[in-house]
Amino acid sequence: MKRRLPVTLFASLLAVTSPFALASCGEEATPPPKAPTVPAGPAATAPVQTPYGMNDTPSSARPYDLPAQTAAPAMNARAAAFYQSGLQAFATGDLVNARAQFGQATQADPRAHQAYYSLGVVQERLRDAGAGASYRQAFTLVPDYEPAIVAYAMLLARKSQLGEAERLLNEKRGQMPKSAAVAATLAEIKSLQRDTGSAQRIAQEALKINPDYRPAMVIIARDHYRNRRLDLALYALQAILDGFEPVSENPPRDRDNAEALLLRGLIYREQGQRAAALEEFRKAVTRRPDLVEARVQLATYLLEAGNAQEALPLLEGAVRFDSEHVAAHLNLGDAYRLLERYADAKREFDWVLARDPNLAQVHYDLGLLYLFAPAVPGMTPKQQVAEAIKSLTRFQELRNKGQRDDSEELLNRAKLKEGELNAAAAAAQPAAPPPAAAPDGGVADAATDT
Repeated sequence: MKRRLPVTLFASLLAVTSPFALASCGEEATPPPKAPTVPAGPAATAPVQTPYGMNDTPSSARPYDLPAQTAAPAMNARAAAFYQSGLQAFATGDLVNARAQFGQATQADPRAHQAYYSLGVVQERLRDAGAGASYRQAFTLVPDYEPAIVAYAMLLARKSQLGEAERLLNEKRGQMPKSAAVAATLAEIKSLQRDTGSAQRIAQEALKINPDYRPAMVIIARDHYRNRRLDLALYALQAILDGFEPVSENPPRDRDNAEALLLRGLIYREQGQRAAALEEFRKAVTRRPDLVEARVQLATYLLEAGNAQEALPLLEGAVRFDSEHVAAHLNLGDAYRLLERYADAKREFDWVLARDPNLAQVHYDLGLLYLFAPAVPGMTPKQQVAEAIKSLTRFQELRNKGQRDDSEELLNRAKLKEGELNAAAAAAQPAAPPPAAAPDGGVADAATDT
């Protein structure tokens, strides 16, 4: 009989935590994105194939731990039709249409809690202020509906309302003591509050409720990563993704977990293991094409290798799934630049500049665009080189002090080019005619007059 890796493995990770290991993390992995659930019940006839990233698990508790309760009502047939259309739109990254379809589902059946949750997911990605209200309505209709509770708590966290998120989860934890999802999300909040001891302890409690609850395992690894315990993070990720020898007895808990793959890729990148990191990011995107951070990380590596052609669809997909992701737009502009789509590149860089004018990298990228593009629509060569000098100078003002780069060389090239353009313009000017000599008669007359 095969055995799963025991929960005590994760408990052992907690035991070695030291307060002296706590430090800030340079770049944290994005918390697991959420996505709509598929409606249950007879109304959801001929369902769409569940798109990647869809959380269709009604509860994280083990079946024998679930209390007797009234089943949540299934949405009516008309609402289910809108809902399925919304799922199809979401799967292709058409979030505007998905929002419209989920909204129509809530109108067709005001008690369709899944539709309110799914509407909130899309609204959050579109930075729609109604996301919170949609999540709240979902768990108002069904008070123990975990996906909406988790989503709302993490939305509060992303708004820096960690105290409010903690209050909500503690309240729900009291009402739902057998919910591994609520406990694990509280662990994530405690980790974000830099309370690593509580985060590890509560995540372990979630695994005691349900030893197979994968998000709790990822949260344990992510908390180690945030607090710079990289070896422990990798050890936890190995349990999730690879298992331990003998694998027949300790198989991986969730080898296709995209969040775990993303996190391991981030650690490998930090350790300089470029090939290994690229492979983890590639796997994460394959498992979860809606995981924007994985798309951006993979595309960054491809751009650094000069492979803009492969990076382009990754980045175009990234901005479909998160239209406000600054790094995705920045890298998309660079991909367009390398593919000589200069007007598209400038549009993306201008978008980034409008969102964050003090981001050094966008000024560097604009400098490259203006300096090397044969022609930027709407600009003369002199205007281009002037803007190149301006952008590169601004980059030098904003970059990290002590940073080594080629901006000085680029600036010199831009100034040399500016000098060549000025010289060419001067040479092209027709020679000024010599001043006309006064007629002899005029001189004689003047002499006579004196």
